[in-house]
Amino acid sequence: MSRTADSLTLPTAMHSGGGHGPDRPEPGGATGLSPGGKLRHWTTSLLTTSRSADHRSSSSDAAAAVEQRGDGNNKADSWWKIYLFRGMVNDVRRRAPYYWSDWRDAWDYRVVPSTIYMYFANILPALAFSLDMFTKTNMQYGVNEVLLASVLGAVVFAILACQPLVIVGVTGPITVFNYTVYDIMAPTGTNYLAFMCWIGLWSLAFHWVLAATNSCNWLRYVTRFPCDIFGFYVAFIYLQKGVQVLERFGDGAPFYLSVAAALLVFMVAYACGELGAGPLFRHPVRVFLKDYGTPLTVVFFTGFVHFGRMKSVELERLPTSAAFFPTADRGWLVHFWEDISVGDVFIAMPFAVLLTILFYFDHNVSSLIAQGTEFPLRKPAGFHWDLFLLGLTTGVAGLLGLPFPNGLIPQAPFHTESLCVTKVEADADERHGSAKGHYALKRTHVVEQRVSNLAQGLLTLGTMTGPLLVVLHLIPQAVLAGLFFIMGYQALEGNGITAKLLFLLRDRALTAGGHPLAGVPRRAAVWAFVAVELAAFGATFAITQTVAAVGFPVVILALIPVRALLLPRLFTPLELGILDAPTASPFTMESVGGSYGAAAAAAGQEGVLRRSRGGGGVDDGHADRATASESENPSVVLPAGVGADAETWRRKSEDALAEEGRGRATGDEIEMGRLGISRRGQASRSVAREEK
Repeated sequence: MSRTADSLTLPTAMHSGGGHGPDRPEPGGATGLSPGGKLRHWTTSLLTTSRSADHRSSSSDAAAAVEQRGDGNNKADSWWKIYLFRGMVNDVRRRAPYYWSDWRDAWDYRVVPSTIYMYFANILPALAFSLDMFTKTNMQYGVNEVLLASVLGAVVFAILACQPLVIVGVTGPITVFNYTVYDIMAPTGTNYLAFMCWIGLWSLAFHWVLAATNSCNWLRYVTRFPCDIFGFYVAFIYLQKGVQVLERFGDGAPFYLSVAAALLVFMVAYACGELGAGPLFRHPVRVFLKDYGTPLTVVFFTGFVHFGRMKSVELERLPTSAAFFPTADRGWLVHFWEDISVGDVFIAMPFAVLLTILFYFDHNVSSLIAQGTEFPLRKPAGFHWDLFLLGLTTGVAGLLGLPFPNGLIPQAPFHTESLCVTKVEADADERHGSAKGHYALKRTHVVEQRVSNLAQGLLTLGTMTGPLLVVLHLIPQAVLAGLFFIMGYQALEGNGITAKLLFLLRDRALTAGGHPLAGVPRRAAVWAFVAVELAAFGATFAITQTVAAVGFPVVILALIPVRALLLPRLFTPLELGILDAPTASPFTMESVGGSYGAAAAAAGQEGVLRRSRGGGGVDDGHADRATASESENPSVVLPAGVGADAETWRRKSEDALAEEGRGRATGDEIEMGRLGISRRGQASRSVAREEK
């Protein structure tokens, strides 16, 4: 078996004074430190190389790893000893044996509907973002640029990536970044596309430096906390864009018809989503409504505005250009060496740093969520190599004058979900009599292949042809505004912050005793945790409303140390284990050496188990911290309210995971199911029943 790609020793229990990782540091190394000392200890540990073996390796590999350490005290290497390219090499080594099977496995019936679904799921938001950038960058970016950027990302990542399930394209945050840079540089007379090209080239270099120095190992500190905040921010960006589209129509008949059309698009798309997730109709009908309800809604209302008296009202439509030509009067290659001063070349560097920070977080989080614990994946991940490829696409996009593509949320997890193969099983949960006789859909495996991503990219390329561009030009901007609204709603509905707010606002008398958040000893802790999340969201959203919007990636990145250093001082591991969880499974996190959140979640859930047995109370915080510092191997996480059936639940979970070849579960194994939320923003009733 191959070893993990980690080359940084990252502690797994930051809140513990004596937490020891797989390569146990010197005894007492983190004990009794002042807050400043803990910060220095944490920073040093982030930069320290690791020699730990893969937890899935054989015993001989583990013995070899111990021998490689040299000294007997397991002392970690100094922080400056970074093994260049180690993560990239190990990513390729682990994924290369599966490359040909990635193409052979595409011979499956799920690939065709997944390709069609992802084509619409990717192109419709891309068209909406193209309208926004077309308006706010003085037509520098348009439909063809956005479509070609999506094609570039799809082709490169489908053929070369270690994580081919991740959908790459133009996102809301990069749209904000692009037009904010335009607002800053346009008054100076700088050639905008040449300046953006230099941002892309600088960012290419920064991406490659990060990939070569194994910086993706820091992802082990990314939990649901920063992901939920970022998702909440993206949802409000969608809603804001919808309102901004309608604002441009004045107050005449076009405005009122546009508002009506946008709201109707939202309501019909919402109804299709609810019917697709509900119990009405047969399964094929529900799947059809869920997958194709939104694109069919766009098609219908594109023609609806031509009915009756509405035909006489002239609505603004999606602007397009000639087939396979840029929107502006230029060639595809940006002359980055002309019309730009040397000073502007170096001014582009800090913008490139901000872009790199944004992509490091956004793309990697997309990859983590696309390979979440609810998906029974069997092929390894590779974050370091994919970060290298992301730098390549960023540089090429700059040279071609395209918006920079990166991992898409929520399209990336949508893609994985669309490739899940399910089977119907009887719900034999004996603890709940009402469930007897019911049936649930259980995911058996995911069709892990490269063809669906490549095919949807090639379909997007075909959309740049003349006839299809004529069709796209018929879409009213009001329909795109409604599309923004439904995207924002779905992102909010599936967000962890929303789930916690609904729990807090629900009548306690009508709240089920087995609700996972009911296991938090202090209800005030839930309020405090949500308050921190909303404050972080407010700071991120507020900065994007100013000329300093390009700096919002720094705020997002700062949430990671906030979670690792600040929150353990405010909440016990028991509370954090319920309120927060790792983003991906240990199998996925092997590429970065494990997950910090897994130990905390396991310790918190062990506290829930002790409370359910009557062996612990609210004052078990110190014991929980000790457990969190010592529990390096993740254990099966139990949902709140399991009670006397805890051991039975544990054995069933371990057996199910063993059958899937994924070992033992961790805190994020039941994160989505226990909150009743699916990746697509719908209530995952059947999945939740499975995991109880």
